[in-house]
Amino acid sequence: MNISVKGEYALQAIFDLASQPQGEPVKIADIARRQKIPQKFLELILASLKQGGFVESRRGAEGGYRLARPADRIMIGEVLKFVENGKRSRRPPATAFSDLWQRVDESVSAILDHTSFAELVRRWQESQTNYIPNWQI
Repeated sequence: MNISVKGEYALQAIFDLASQPQGEPVKIADIARRQKIPQKFLELILASLKQGGFVESRRGAEGGYRLARPADRIMIGEVLKFVENGKRSRRPPATAFSDLWQRVDESVSAILDHTSFAELVRRWQESQTNYIPNWQI
């Protein structure tokens, strides 16, 4: 599976929104800064994600973007399929590895299609709180 920069940034943007208090609009500049995404590119990505029904926006001084539905109901696979327009990596004609690569693709898709952004946020937060730096030399 090949993921474009646009796909990676779209995942990061939704992850950022899923990490924020539910329902609170988040400014594009804040997402861009935290996720290190060029703001102009992020604006285009969020507009596309809005058309796909993943995010919604609010105008004005207190405006910004937020998830259109709960993070536990947005799967990573559905976002990737939307952003990447169903693109699949090209495979050469039948080889000894064709069946293997097909099974790998199916396994990766199954994981992505069954992993929500809520689960991703939870796992990330757990990994960050369980990390204890060892300053011993």
